Amino acid sequence: MKLLTAALLLLFIAMCLASAEGAKCKCSRKGPKIRFSNVRKLEIKPRYPFCVEEMIIVTLWTRVRGEQQHCLNPKRQNTVRLLKWYRVWKEKGR
Repeated sequence: MKLLTAALLLLFIAMCLASAEGAKCKCSRKGPKIRFSNVRKLEIKPRYPFCVEEMIIVTLWTRVRGEQQHCLNPKRQNTVRLLKWYRVWKEKGR
């Protein structure tokens, strides 16, 4: 009986840790300065309770490295310009 209780407790702890892992902020480290021409996709995720600020995830493509995803700091001037440029570019239907 003690073995069954210990196994259930261990299973419960594993499930709690797994759900906490999925609740982490994806942008713990911010990416580098980027070229606008390399941008393939831009995702703006809202601020969650476990994140300090909104997440801006950009997918870049280069010949050397292929596709890469980076998180950008939403407070930087370069990121603000990228968001403005991307909205205009998307409205033109490209």
